[in-house]
Amino acid sequence: GPPCPTDQLVLQVPARALLEGDTVTLRCRGWRDMLVNTVRFYHEEKARGGALNGTELSLSPLQLHHSGHYHCKGWVSVWLSQSTPVTLTVH
Repeated sequence: GPPCPTDQLVLQVPARALLEGDTVTLRCRGWRDMLVNTVRFYHEEKARGGALNGTELSLSPLQLHHSGHYHCKGWVSVWLSQSTPVTLTVH
C-alpha cells in the first residue's frame, strides 16, 4: 500500500499569547490537506466532544483551566490517526 505519513493529522493552535477571556479556535488538519472525518478533540486525554464545523474546536471564553496538552483524532482517508500533542498555555 501507499507509505503512511508520520503526521497525518496536525493540530493547529494560534502562535500568539493566549489570555484569559480570549476566544481561541483549534483546527485539526489533514496531511497535505487530505479530507478528515469524525474528528474528536482531547484535553489531557479527556474527550472534549465533537468538533465544530467538522475540524474545529472553539474555546471561549478562555480560562486558566484550558491550559494543558491537546490532540485530535480523526479518520484521514482509511486511517484512524492522532495528532502530535500541543501545549496551550493561558495567561
